[in-house]
Amino acid sequence: MKNLIVRFASLYVFNVVVLLVIGWLTPAKVGLHALWASVILTLATLLLKPMLKKAATSLSAGGTKVVQYLAVFVVEFLIWLLTVWLSGVRAGNVWGWILPPVILLIGWVVYDQIDDALSRKAGELYDAAGAKISGSRRGSASPASSAPSASSTASSPATAAGREELKDGLTPEQRRMLDELG
Repeated sequence: MKNLIVRFASLYVFNVVVLLVIGWLTPAKVGLHALWASVILTLATLLLKPMLKKAATSLSAGGTKVVQYLAVFVVEFLIWLLTVWLSGVRAGNVWGWILPPVILLIGWVVYDQIDDALSRKAGELYDAAGAKISGSRRGSASPASSAPSASSTASSPATAAGREELKDGLTPEQRRMLDELG
């Protein structure tokens, strides 16, 4: 859940910036509508884009790179169309329909590069804050009592799975399902 919240917040801010760039570089009229349009764009990116991308890549699986890039452009165009339709953003002329999906595509490539580092850092901060809160609730738990004993350091498969789950709070099944989403 924390990863989804962090991802939504960072993608929202990034989409606001990309929409403002689109309004600056293209005939599309964005302005302050970027705040609401970014909500639509973020939700479409998190929920709709994985499904559309999967359908488009399955259609273009046997095709050339040009066909695959065209399929990705179609996905970006559909998301742009949805954003224009549900917000106050206006595309203007034909370039206001063609250029924004290209800028969105470039922006999301950049976002993917920084998303992992940002999520990792936010997860560390979230975990540190959670440890401080739970540590203050326990009261005077001594550091010696929380240190693992020599017999507990042996790694069984169950122990390894438990430690892996503690890293992000997901079970292996949940992690697999999340990976399939996007």
